[in-house]
Amino acid sequence: MSRPEATIVARDVLEALVGRGQTLATAESLTGGGIGRLLTSVPGASRAYRGGLITYATDLKATLAGVDPGALAAHGPVAAETAVQMAVGAARRCEADWGLAVTGVAGPEPQDGHPVGQVFVGIAQPAAGPLEVHELALDGDREDIRAATTVAALALLLDLLGRR
Repeated sequence: MSRPEATIVARDVLEALVGRGQTLATAESLTGGGIGRLLTSVPGASRAYRGGLITYATDLKATLAGVDPGALAAHGPVAAETAVQMAVGAARRCEADWGLAVTGVAGPEPQDGHPVGQVFVGIAQPAAGPLEVHELALDGDREDIRAATTVAALALLLDLLGRR
């Protein structure tokens, strides 16, 4: 997806949130703040985007995003459970209605038995119920995977906003 198309997805997410009177926070690992950067590239983003956590190091997933250390030890940093807990933690820490989190392997090498391109996207609305997690299998080099993760995560959130 080109940069202009990515910006359109970010804009659409923000417009949907503003239209609902809701806010978003992010927790990012492999994207290193790319989702937050894309969101804040849209003028007026502060009306819906509260901020984000960059939890690149495994221990920060627990200390900053609130992932249960036991779950982190059991499942590891690249896992569906970790992504969901990161999303909940981001929403709670930033006092947002929604949390969006990504964790995965951008490469160039596999990590702890996880292949390059395996990514988990967690989406949470802690005050309103069910959580969602999506597993992605992405191709390309490190930057391709990071860029695709950023857009895919926002597109998944946009789809969910349209369904709720």
